[in-house]
Amino acid sequence: MEILQSLQNRIYEIRGQRVILDKDIAQLYEVETKVLNQSVKRHIERFPEDFMFQLTNEEIDKIRVQIKDLNPGMISLRSQFVTLKGGRGEHTKYLPLAFTEQGVAMLSGIVNSKKAISMNIAIMRAFVELRRVLLIKTDFKHQLDEIRERLGGHDAQLTQIYEAIENILDENAAKNKWDNRTRIGFNK
Repeated sequence: MEILQSLQNRIYEIRGQRVILDKDIAQLYEVETKVLNQSVKRHIERFPEDFMFQLTNEEIDKIRVQIKDLNPGMISLRSQFVTLKGGRGEHTKYLPLAFTEQGVAMLSGIVNSKKAISMNIAIMRAFVELRRVLLIKTDFKHQLDEIRERLGGHDAQLTQIYEAIENILDENAAKNKWDNRTRIGFNK
């Protein structure tokens, strides 16, 4: 369960799709990001735009807040497609790749180690669990909206009942006031 939670924390919503970044997948597969991305580049025909895409600087800025392990001294979230050489290799050169659920499934065919296979299964389970949780939340929201709608109708009915009770109480108060008035005239 802890692994699923850890994986779910690495899944981001970008361009209306749930994705996991190349650096996270590489870390899970225990390979360098550069090695993972070079494998992807060699098999690029397996990764259409709906399986994998490269992030823009704006998208990186949007998810930067979500990433806790960001090192401020680095060019954040840059992919290691090719690391810079000549003593400058501290920073990476390219924007990261984002893999959808289908892209992660496709990775299993090109990264063929035992660790990659087991992590791929865990990632797929995390995507499925995340989808299940979102469906439950959506269903719960629908039920809550239905309850609000029903209560809205009941509110109008309750208001009418309260008004009727107030009218009866006002009539009783007026009658009591009339019955308990000080009488003028002869007393028997």
